[in-house]
Amino acid sequence: MKNKKHKAGTPQGIVYSTNPDFEFNFGDDEEVETLAANQQNLKIWLDRKGGNKIVSRIDGFIGKDEDLQALRKKLQNLCGSGGTAKDGEILLQGDHRDKILIFLQKEGYKAKKAGG
Repeated sequence: MKNKKHKAGTPQGIVYSTNPDFEFNFGDDEEVETLAANQQNLKIWLDRKGGNKIVSRIDGFIGKDEDLQALRKKLQNLCGSGGTAKDGEILLQGDHRDKILIFLQKEGYKAKKAGG
């Protein structure tokens, strides 16, 4: 069975409790430390989003959201395009896979193209 991603702040596995003092722990305090660049295993994909727009997708980032946003900003400046980042994934408008691959490897990341 496929693992489903749950939104942060939603209870997972608790349906009902008869305990009047029950308080669910959402686990929001757990913050993942950002792995070093040479420990990151990033994959670069070419996707089509709504309206047949092409985006370059970088996924596999493990770490804090601030570090993900900083990497997104660097990649946007490099490619001269808009983009977004969340849940360990960066989306950049357009096909910039070659530029992204070269940049990430120079920065010390383990990165490779994925898909067809």
